[in-house]
Amino acid sequence: MIRLTADTNVYISALNYHGLPEKVLDLAHTDDIRLAISHAILQELSRILRGKFSWSEFEISETEADILSYAELVTPTVHIDAVKDDPTDNRILECALAGRSDYIVTGDRHLLRIGQFDEIRIVTPAEFLAISTQAT
Repeated sequence: MIRLTADTNVYISALNYHGLPEKVLDLAHTDDIRLAISHAILQELSRILRGKFSWSEFEISETEADILSYAELVTPTVHIDAVKDDPTDNRILECALAGRSDYIVTGDRHLLRIGQFDEIRIVTPAEFLAISTQAT
């Protein structure tokens, strides 16, 4: 089974705009992939949904509960400082390591520029969907 960590921007896009990011998360709903998430990612997601998209606390709470129904909550134990241009991106790398992810799916240019961290490939939603289709 493919293990994956989704960047916060994938959740934001899936929840607000749908498209390819939503298809990535749909794979986790159907147990075709194993999705890891951390408290740091959930906190950033909540902050952005509240601040940029004016989601209510109820909507955010319901969304978090939904995500936790199909994602594995992991607790990173290693602190990473690999992304100097955007230090919050390091939380994605930490989650991916803790979740033993094969892939990080993101639209973030700082992470995409890295390409691979440890043994974890960093890809766009479109790239991941093409990979997951080939794997099945």
